[in-house]
Amino acid sequence: MAALNGWSSFPMHDNLDHDLAIRRFCPARVEQEHGECEWEDELLNELELCSPSNTTTIPCLPAPEVDKFVDSCINMDHYEIEGSNLQHDFDLFQEETETFSLVNNVYGDASMMIEGDGLEMSGSFEDFGVLDPEMVPSVQEEVSHGDLNQGLHLVHLLLACAEAVGCRDTLLADSILNQIWVSASPWGDSLQRVSYCFATGLKSRLSLLHNANANGTFTNGAKEKPLITREEKSEAFQLLYQTTPYIAFGFMAANEAICQAAKGKDSLHIMDIGMENTLQWPSLIRTLASRPEGPPNLRITGLISEHYLSELEVSMKILVDDASTLGLTLEFNMISGPVTPSVLTKESLNLREGETLFVNSIMHLHEFVKESRGTLKAILQAIKKLRPTVLTVVEQDANHNGPFFLGRFVESLHYYSAIFDSLEASLTRNSAQRMKIEFLFAEEIRNIVAFEGANRVERHERIDQWRRQLGRAGFQVMGMKCMSQAKMLVSVYGCDGYTLSSEKGCLLLGWKGRPIILASAWQVHNVLST
Repeated sequence: MAALNGWSSFPMHDNLDHDLAIRRFCPARVEQEHGECEWEDELLNELELCSPSNTTTIPCLPAPEVDKFVDSCINMDHYEIEGSNLQHDFDLFQEETETFSLVNNVYGDASMMIEGDGLEMSGSFEDFGVLDPEMVPSVQEEVSHGDLNQGLHLVHLLLACAEAVGCRDTLLADSILNQIWVSASPWGDSLQRVSYCFATGLKSRLSLLHNANANGTFTNGAKEKPLITREEKSEAFQLLYQTTPYIAFGFMAANEAICQAAKGKDSLHIMDIGMENTLQWPSLIRTLASRPEGPPNLRITGLISEHYLSELEVSMKILVDDASTLGLTLEFNMISGPVTPSVLTKESLNLREGETLFVNSIMHLHEFVKESRGTLKAILQAIKKLRPTVLTVVEQDANHNGPFFLGRFVESLHYYSAIFDSLEASLTRNSAQRMKIEFLFAEEIRNIVAFEGANRVERHERIDQWRRQLGRAGFQVMGMKCMSQAKMLVSVYGCDGYTLSSEKGCLLLGWKGRPIILASAWQVHNVLST
C-alpha cells in the first residue's frame, strides 16, 4: 500500500490529509446547486459521503474507494465482461467472419509541450503543436516514462486536485495541478493522455472560478474558447468513425430499427435532430434500395446548426445523386437554428399525408438535459405529438450529469479512461489521427469538468435514466434485433477489447465490459400496445 501512496511524499499544501488519497471535504459545501430536486436515480454510486451529520458537505472518496478506482484506471483488464452471455458472444465472432464481406460492403464508408502552468485555454491542434510530427516523441521514449507508479501517481493527483477544485481551494488546486503537468502528456500512454485532458479541464474550471458569483455559481457569460475549431471537430469525428466502432455502432443500430419498422411502407420521412454530417445515411439508402418490395420514397429533414449548412448541402447533393442511381428517390430538407418544441410541429416540419415518420437522435438529446429537466421533457412531449413510428436514441452511457462536481469528475475519469485505452489498442502513440480524436474528447471532458449552467451541454446519462425519462414522456422501448449485425460490425475493426450486451431491449457497446455507447429504439406507448 505504501507503494501506491508514494505520491504523498511530494510537497503539497498543508491542508492535504496524507491518510487519504484525496483531500478531505470542506466542512461547509461552497458549491450550492439548488433546484435539482427531480433527481431520482441514486447519486454517486461509487462515492461515500464522509461528512459530519450536522453539516452540508460535498462527497469525498475514502481510501479503499480510491484504491479500487486507481486499480481500474491503471489496468483496464480489471473490468470483467458483464453478463454471462458476453464472452460467448465474442466467441461467436470468428464463426461469423464469413459474412465479413457483406458488412464491409454495407459499412464501407467507415472505411503540446508545456512547462508548469503555462497552458493557454484556446486555439486549435496546431496552436498546441501536437500535430507536428517533429515534436512527437518516439514510442520508446514514451514507454520509458509510462510505468505503473507514474500512473498511480497521476490518478491520485487528479483526484486530489478535483476535490480541491470542488472545495474552491484554488491555492491547493494550483499546487497539485503543477505536479500533474509534470507527468501528463498528449503523447504518452493512454493514462497520461487522458490525464492531460482532465488537467486541461481542471485548469479551465479554476480560471472560471474567478468569475463565480457571490452565491458560488458561475457567471453565465464565463465560457472560454473551444479547444478545437468546428472544422477540426468534424475531421476528428470522421476519424473516430473510421477507426473505432463507437459511431458506426450507433448508426447501424438506428438504421436497423428504421428498416425493420419501414417494411411495407412506401413513403418514409426521417427527422434527424442535431444532424452535423451525413455519415449515417449511405448504408441506410443502400439497404432500402435493395428491399424485396422495392425502394421507398425517402425524405430526410435535418435539424441543424447554421454553421453546418454549407457543408451539409454539398454532402446531401452527393447522396441524392447516389440514391438516384440505386432507384431510390431521396429528398433532403434542412431547418437551421435551435431545436425547440415550436420547431417540432407538423407545420414546421411540413409533414405530408401518408408519410411514415421516424425521429432520429445520435448523441444529441443529452444536450437538452438541464438541472430541472424541463427542456428535455418539453422536447420529448413535442416529439410524441408527432406520433413517430420509431424514435431512435443513441447516447453515451455514462453518469456525467450528477449535481456534485466531484462525482461527475470521478465518473468521467473512469469513462474516458476506457475510451483512451481503446484508442491505445487501435492506434500508435505518434499517430496524428489519434491526437485529433483525443482532442475531440478533450473538448467533451473540459465541458463536463469546467462548465456549469447553460454552458455545460455534455450531460450524458445512463440507460436507466433514459428509460425513465422516455417512459414518463409516453414512450416504450422496442427490442433491438441487430446483435448479430453489431457483432459483425465490431469485428470489422479488428480489436478484441470491445464488448456487446443487451439490456432490457437496448444494445450497449463497451470497452472491456465498461459500457460506452447505448443504442435504443422507442415507440409511443399506446401505439405499441395496440
